[in-house]
Amino acid sequence: MSTTQGVDAFYITTHNWGATAKFLIDLGFTVDFETDHNSGQLTAPSGPSIFVAEVPASEPTAISPVVRVHDEAAFPADFTDTHYGAREATLCDPDGRTWVLQAPSAP
Repeated sequence: MSTTQGVDAFYITTHNWGATAKFLIDLGFTVDFETDHNSGQLTAPSGPSIFVAEVPASEPTAISPVVRVHDEAAFPADFTDTHYGAREATLCDPDGRTWVLQAPSAP
């Protein structure tokens, strides 16, 4: 049986990084870091972090939970390396929502 280590973060796409960051700050989140391409990570005093990335207006916005897994081999998904040092796979649930599985990078 496959097990996870729970929801680690939420990945949110937006059409306006600044407005979304301000909205989350007004809700009590603090900015952990910003990138130079209209994205960044925010956290609240407890709970998972939120990574917000700006996408073009022609793309839909979405929210995807990021679930931490210890052993990617236990999941029927194709994991790929990311530029930020993790390995990820994207799955859709029965209703078509996107979930991201995140495993440690290979040693």
